[in-house]
Amino acid sequence: MSMFQDIERVLISEAKIQARIVELADELNALYDDADLPVLVCILKGAFVFLADLTRHLDFRHEVDFMEISSYGAGTTSTGVVRILLDLASNIEGRQVVIVEDIVDTGHTLDYILRSFTARNPAGLRVVTLLDKPSRRAIDVPVDIVGFEIPNEFVMGYGLDYSEQYRNVPYIGVLKPEVYREGLGIS
Repeated sequence: MSMFQDIERVLISEAKIQARIVELADELNALYDDADLPVLVCILKGAFVFLADLTRHLDFRHEVDFMEISSYGAGTTSTGVVRILLDLASNIEGRQVVIVEDIVDTGHTLDYILRSFTARNPAGLRVVTLLDKPSRRAIDVPVDIVGFEIPNEFVMGYGLDYSEQYRNVPYIGVLKPEVYREGLGIS
């Protein structure tokens, strides 16, 4: 059985994602140049595919670092409890920082990251996210550059997962409800 049989529908096609990434990179190219040498912080695991495609379209020198945060566990909704699983290797004090997120949902995780990074005294701090789900926002957080605003549905693909699976799907899709109900032990 193919994993693609688990997908109810495509929400955002691979072609739309790739076209929008070029536009997002253009927005960042207008904000930064080589002298800024920003550090792009990829929030793992979901943003790694997005960062890989985005960075190839940037015209300025930059560094990349990674941070792994968890607030979902094995479920389909945020628990609201944020845990750092992997912290930055870089010192961001006095640096331009661009947080690269896969999705901004409730805002709990991003709020935690922003507070943590602000305490580290960066010269500037921006957020770029592939997906924004404002209907779920519990905490008002600033998002500077948004790829796509999406409805309140559980999405996967293009780096986003369900139970650590489906990250390799080349588009943003919606799983069939019976797939994630089964994974959660719901009949």
